[in-house]
Amino acid sequence: MPAALTPDFLHLLQQYQPLLRRVVRMYCADADDQQDLYQDIVLQLWRAWPAYQTRASAKLSTWLYQVALNVAISDLRLRTRKPPPERFGAALPDVAAPPDAGPDAEDLGQLYQAIERLSDVEKAFVLLYLEERTYEDMADILGITQNNVRVKMHRVQDKLRHLLTQPA
Repeated sequence: MPAALTPDFLHLLQQYQPLLRRVVRMYCADADDQQDLYQDIVLQLWRAWPAYQTRASAKLSTWLYQVALNVAISDLRLRTRKPPPERFGAALPDVAAPPDAGPDAEDLGQLYQAIERLSDVEKAFVLLYLEERTYEDMADILGITQNNVRVKMHRVQDKLRHLLTQPA
């Protein structure tokens, strides 16, 4: 493990923080959980940074997605195994809800609700699609073939359409 944060790594975090935050938002609705997951992802990136620098054969964004999605999925599995701590109750507003800005806020809220009902792997496909990643990039990130990406992406899109047209 590196002893200190290098300028290269700090630049990487600054440049790709929005990407990492989107991954976190996809897998956590609670603001505190989002911050915890973000820190876990950064820690894992820091630990893996020296190995990436020595091989550097993968594109940087592909490597970031792989690490971030693996940490997020592992965290989600861990959270689903143990019961959640007591919450304050329904009287408090949901601070992680999509902002109420503009006429599309309701549609955006419905989309996020539908995405929350997807499996953790399906969420990864949606995230990469929303990030406008190519099928080639998706295949590299997820470790599957491009044809498999196309098939799975089509199925996820169909499932989302179904979730958006049926009542919650």
